[in-house]
Amino acid sequence: MANHEKVICFVTGVPGAGKTLAGLNVAKRHRRELEQPTHAVFLSGNDPLVTVLREALTRAEVARRKAAGQKTTKDSAGKSVKAFIQNVRHFRDEGLHDPRAPVDRVVIFDEAQRAWDEAQCSSFMKRKRKRPDFHQSEPEFLVSCMDRHPDWAVIICLAGGGQEINTGEAGIGGWFEAIARRFPHWKMVISPRLTDREYAAGQTSERALALPKSVFDEDLHLSVSMRSFRAENVSAFVKALLDGETAAAQDQDQQLSARFPIVITRDLSAAKRWVRDHARGSERFGLLASSSAQRLKPHAVDVRVAIDPVHYFLSDRDDTRSSYYLEDAATEFQVQGLELDWACVTWDADLRFVGDRWSFHEFRGKDWCNVNKHERQQFLRNAYRVLLTRARQGMAIFIPPGDATDHTARPATTTRRLHTCAVRACRFFAEAIIARS
Repeated sequence: MANHEKVICFVTGVPGAGKTLAGLNVAKRHRRELEQPTHAVFLSGNDPLVTVLREALTRAEVARRKAAGQKTTKDSAGKSVKAFIQNVRHFRDEGLHDPRAPVDRVVIFDEAQRAWDEAQCSSFMKRKRKRPDFHQSEPEFLVSCMDRHPDWAVIICLAGGGQEINTGEAGIGGWFEAIARRFPHWKMVISPRLTDREYAAGQTSERALALPKSVFDEDLHLSVSMRSFRAENVSAFVKALLDGETAAAQDQDQQLSARFPIVITRDLSAAKRWVRDHARGSERFGLLASSSAQRLKPHAVDVRVAIDPVHYFLSDRDDTRSSYYLEDAATEFQVQGLELDWACVTWDADLRFVGDRWSFHEFRGKDWCNVNKHERQQFLRNAYRVLLTRARQGMAIFIPPGDATDHTARPATTTRRLHTCAVRACRFFAEAIIARS
């Protein structure tokens, strides 16, 4: 503001490092107030995250006001929360219909790597907004909205590595391309980790990083996981496991096994019992599954049944809709950005270890089919990356035993290989089995 500059910052961090918390802190400090020239808003395209954050903060605000002796209602408390936490599509639509500069001077985009590319954004605008003339990526349009300010503006992009989980997500490269092509007058302050392979910045990063106004700042990478406070290297272990780096996974396991228990079982009841027995007091536990886990239905896990994220993450033990009941499984789309103390992760035959590498599959019609497109393979790998990094204190992994009478779940061709993968990629699995066929 003092220098009349337009700046975009890229903050990276391991899963659970506190990127969302950092963004919320900025937004909270600069809430929309008439006398505050640095109006800030926290944006996310993750509906469950926005819904849960709003509800949790609204409840906390009601409790705070009542404790202070103030008369209040949930609606009035909720309005103040909605002022600084919004879904990105509302901000986008407002910019589409109103050509003026937004009231916000500071905008925080959570999970910036999941912003839509030009094809996805243009398709949506044509189908849903009746705008066939729209040909921009989401990063390009969002930066153009903030560029309407005549003097200064700040964009903070929070980016997680390996977190793209859906079609049309541009990755961080989409932001770099927009700055390099249309907004070279914006200063970029960049976490050095954005050049790492896991952030999928692509070749466009080279062009953007070569701009004269691009600078690196080591402080923009959050390297310590706050979610897994018992073991800071859980995310590194999961990355090594999913990247097929056996030695690295085993090395990480040596560091975390005593503080962050992980067990594997063929018995779903045993897995549920394990997380229940380990949870203390108000510690929350829940059931997780990949959105493509279509053959867990014999075990009463149906990912087609959508959960209510507010009840799943916030309701008490006596509510059947809460995670505590271990009846409804949340998928990667419903838990990304959120967390549990103890997780019961169900692992279907969509991701298998065949030979010396991962094999990717989806269930279509009456059988499993290979997933050959690299982009969709990465989405599936990232789905399990999300699921395996939701727990703060430990997790049980359930791998179905297989059924010789079911051609979609034969032990020799599907789930048995999952167990083989686990043992080969990470020795601790073989030592920590709590029920084995």
